Parts: sequence; structure tokens; C-alpha cells
Amino acid sequence: MLYSATTPEQKRLAMRAGLASGTLQQYPGAFNPLSARLIQEKGFDGVYISGAVLANDLGLPDIGLTTLTEVATRAGQIARMSDLPAIVDADTGFGEPMNVARTIQELENAGLAGCHIEDQFNPKRCGHLDGKNVVDLDTATKRIRAAADARRDPNFLIMARTDIRAVEGLAAAQDRARALVEAGADAIFPEAMKTVEEFAAIRAAVDVPILANMTEFGKSELFTYDQLAGAGVNMVIYPVTLLRSAMGAAERTLEAIRADGTQAAAVPSMLTRARLYDLVDYEAYNRFDTSVFNFQVPGSPGAPAPA
Repeated sequence: MLYSATTPEQKRLAMRAGLASGTLQQYPGAFNPLSARLIQEKGFDGVYISGAVLANDLGLPDIGLTTLTEVATRAGQIARMSDLPAIVDADTGFGEPMNVARTIQELENAGLAGCHIEDQFNPKRCGHLDGKNVVDLDTATKRIRAAADARRDPNFLIMARTDIRAVEGLAAAQDRARALVEAGADAIFPEAMKTVEEFAAIRAAVDVPILANMTEFGKSELFTYDQLAGAGVNMVIYPVTLLRSAMGAAERTLEAIRADGTQAAAVPSMLTRARLYDLVDYEAYNRFDTSVFNFQVPGSPGAPAPA
């Protein structure tokens, strides 16, 4: 009922333990708070909160238009609905190094277990589009150093994302990954790797956990759990999968209503009322309300007269 009883500090410890376990951690992307609860129920290791999803949910493209306040608020709403650790996409940190420092503390306050900061220019673009630009090494490392210095909980995960593979090649991605770890990154997110072997090359370059982004319609193939685990990947995210699935279903339902004059054809594929009530734990709220509101309000019909 209400929000998770697991504290943010406990979630951060759980994330750290999962990354150190030797087992590939699966983090599907939540597109709203209720989907985070569904991710937990299905037995996944954590929740990912995509910057693209947060932007798209506002009807915006993923080009750095969202603000720190919007991201921290929505990410916090999602994170608090699950006992699982949640990691959020913090884009370029929303400004210069001092802005990056504030970003980290706001995300800590929001209850996130960690975030990733990338090395693109602002305005940024989706990591699986062409024409990306990356900042120089000094700027990239200053962002990560500011993030690491700003955190108050040492278990809040600072992940560095690098997009340099698509711009300068794999060797440059290895070099930048090493430099970002030296600057204080706890983990590395090498964006837009094309093969499993490229993930293995990043794995060989650093001693910290690495992440694989399995987004549909991107530069990477949709590698399997076993393929990624075999390459030494520690975490895999499916950032926009649930949003694309939900919006695809919504579009088909709207088309059915327009074509048939009724949603009847779409009903068999819908979440039932009972299942929705189960997800929001309706029964627990009812039990709580009954146990508390078990008295009569003075002055109401049938209430005893005041003594």
C-alpha cells in the first residue's frame, strides 16, 4: 500500500550487491509508476527510467528539452512505487559541473539508486541516431568528477555514459571509458555498441560494471541475456520497450473504436479491472480504511449524544 517500504539506502545497497554478484542484472524501463510495480512483480532486478521515455511522455523529442525538476520529480514518483533499485538517465547533467553536482543531490533526495551522465554536447540526441557530437575529454571527466564529489551517499551509483564509439570508434570508447573511471565513475555505459565483441572489448578495458542498452530499432542487435552475460556485461536495460508496447496497444485500440464504433474487439487484450485493482493493491487500502475509520463522527446520524 502507498509506496515502497524499502528505503533508498537499502535499494542502493541492493543495486551494488547485484552488480557485484556475477549475474547479469535486468532493468526494464518503466514509463510510469504503475509499470515499475509490474516490473517488480515479474521478478526483475531493478527499474530503469529512460530520459527518452520521460521526454516522450511529455510529448517531446529526446533532445535535452526536459529539466532537472521534471526528471527528478517523475523519476522519484516511479522509484518510490517499487522495492527495486531504480536508475535514471540524467542526460548531460543539466548544465555545467556545478549543475551536475546539484543534479546528483536532487536525484539522491528523490530516492534514486543511481544515474548516468553522458558525454554528448547539449542539445543532445538519442544515442542510436546519427550525427552525434561528444564533448572533449576534459569536459567529460569534469562532469563525472563533479557528480562523484557531490553525492552524499557513497552507494549512490555514478555511471558514465559515453557516445564516442559512433563518432571516433571502439578504441576511443575504450580510452574514454578508462578516463571516466579514473574520474570517479562507478560503472560505464558504452552507447551504441554494434556487436557482442565490442561489449567484451569495453569489459576488458575497465574493472567496473558495464551496461548494455537493448533498445529496439537502434544500432545494436537485440542480444540475448546469455550473449551479454557471456561478454561480461553486468546490467542490461530495455529502456523504451514498455512505452512502445503500451503505445502500440493504445493505437490499435483507438483504431478499433474508429473502425467498429466500439472497443469490444480490443477488450480481450486489455488488463482486466481485477488485475488493475490487484496492481494498485486496492484491497489493502480498503482494509486500512476499515481498520482506521471504525467509529462514528460526532453529530452524524446515529451517533450517540455528547456526554
